[in-house]
Amino acid sequence: MTITQEVREELLGYQRDEITEYHIYRRLAQTIDVPENRQILERIADDELSHYHQWKAYTQQEVKPERLKVWWYYWISRILGFTFGIKLMERGEQSAQENYDHLTQWIPEAASIARDENTHEEALIALLDEEKLRYAGSMVLGLNDALVELTGTLAGLTLAFQNTRLIALSGTITGIAAALSMATSEYLSTKSEETDKNPLKASLYTGTAYILTVLLLILPYLLLQNYYVALAITLAIGIAIIAVFNYYIAIAKDEPFKQRFLEMAGLSLGVAALSFVVGLIVREVFGVEI
Repeated sequence: MTITQEVREELLGYQRDEITEYHIYRRLAQTIDVPENRQILERIADDELSHYHQWKAYTQQEVKPERLKVWWYYWISRILGFTFGIKLMERGEQSAQENYDHLTQWIPEAASIARDENTHEEALIALLDEEKLRYAGSMVLGLNDALVELTGTLAGLTLAFQNTRLIALSGTITGIAAALSMATSEYLSTKSEETDKNPLKASLYTGTAYILTVLLLILPYLLLQNYYVALAITLAIGIAIIAVFNYYIAIAKDEPFKQRFLEMAGLSLGVAALSFVVGLIVREVFGVEI
């Protein structure tokens, strides 16, 4: 069937998307050691290549992949996990899938390609099993506890001590001790549960997330002399950590972003505000001058 030049240009765009995703999935599959995950990615890659050839039957033209896009999603997946990278990429392609419907008057198989994109690939992606996501709950525990506890501690210490070095020292000691305590609790909790998670790994994920959060939150007190500015930057860093991590979880685990973000941010800022007032009261009541 003859297609218009406008439709042909649209199909060439879809071809480019399909061949680009084919190369992304193929490159990722070569880096994965788990046979089941590798086979899933290879099957999705084969689907993308099949769609590419279906569009090519109408355009009668070869199309090269977008090399920059291949490079970008490949490294995003290597750094942040292949599940996150793949789901982020698929979200970007949803608008193209929604536009397939109007093509059915020229291309009957457009509807079946859309169904493949919307159901088959989603079903395959759901089968992916990645360690980062299995232990996401442990990371959430470490991050959430560190953000709530340490922002509150630093806010209270800021008013009580009014000395950035002393605040940083006290916060570091408190943070490391709390991280060890949280890691130990997570180990014992995971060990007592009926789960396939390794207790040692779960504790390491919790402890590592806690310590990294502690280091980021304390950094402004090590670099600045003004303790009020340091506190403001620390709170901003805390909000940024919450936003980035919740975005990661929202993409990788298909969970709502806004509700989780507002809940964690509200808890952290609320505890910080309360601790700030407590620090002021303690300083006045005990007459502490440092």
